[in-house]
Amino acid sequence: MPTNPRGPVPGIGVGTWAWGNQFLWGYDPACDDQLEAAFQRAVARGLTFFDTADSYGTGRFGGRSEALLGRFCASLAAGQRAQLTVATKLAPFPWRLGRSGFDRALTGSRQRLQGKLDRVQLHWSTARYAPWQEGPLVDGLADRVQRGEVRELGVSNLGPRRLLALHRHLAERGVPLRSLQIQLSLLAPGALLPGGVVAVCRDLGIELIAYSPLALGLLARSPGRLDPPSGPRGLLFRRLWPEAQPLLEAVDRLARAHGATPAAVALNWCRAHQALPIVGLRTVEQAEAAAAALAWELGEDERQELDRLAFASRARMPANPFQSA
Repeated sequence: MPTNPRGPVPGIGVGTWAWGNQFLWGYDPACDDQLEAAFQRAVARGLTFFDTADSYGTGRFGGRSEALLGRFCASLAAGQRAQLTVATKLAPFPWRLGRSGFDRALTGSRQRLQGKLDRVQLHWSTARYAPWQEGPLVDGLADRVQRGEVRELGVSNLGPRRLLALHRHLAERGVPLRSLQIQLSLLAPGALLPGGVVAVCRDLGIELIAYSPLALGLLARSPGRLDPPSGPRGLLFRRLWPEAQPLLEAVDRLARAHGATPAAVALNWCRAHQALPIVGLRTVEQAEAAAAALAWELGEDERQELDRLAFASRARMPANPFQSA
């Protein structure tokens, strides 16, 4: 079972993985106006953290997520724009080597985001397959922070040992490690175990960001008959659905008790563990639902019940293969 959370409850952020991704999310550029409307509603409802990546967008839509987010941010009034935190992740592809390995990538991201870039993040750890690559790349990003070219530095998909080592190294350079992004949801709770990376974040004061908090949308579904989405997500839903029923039934019951949606319960479970969930938004309705989840919190008994069910469930999201130890 996880360690007891403590501290203030974070807000909710917005993820933009689906913006430009045809393979998993069926992106259609004809829906860009709908995406902009969702963005505008999210900002109006007080959602201020937006996460993207230079690798988001499939095929000819490479970089589309950053480009759309940059365009949408540029349409805001200066005061609104200043209140947002825009974070992007740079992928440590094999050809990005050395301390300057991210230079071109960061320049490209900044151009697509039209200058609105507050936090740069290492997208995943190379510790499992090229441990020598990671350190120089992170040092290069730290150089940018020290020169004042970007405000904050974060990382993603690091386990406790690698996180401790990088935090120690950056502290010696005088560069704060602002955040860690990991997969965390009721169907991926492992990081909460004692000695896990969540405990390290709490001890070091590193902001914890939960990606895929709805398990690609499965945790937004009510229990019972499955109407799966098309494509790879549908295959995953069919595999997890039977074993996930006890957990989904509890989530649905708590949602009805709070007059909320199952997705809101899943997001507030992350928040109850001091993690900022970043939820993908593609419609105004989804933006409204995410903002509405900020109006309430899970009780301690409710969180503990969900903890027990999450760890007892055999339904598990696939682990990120680049997650380091």
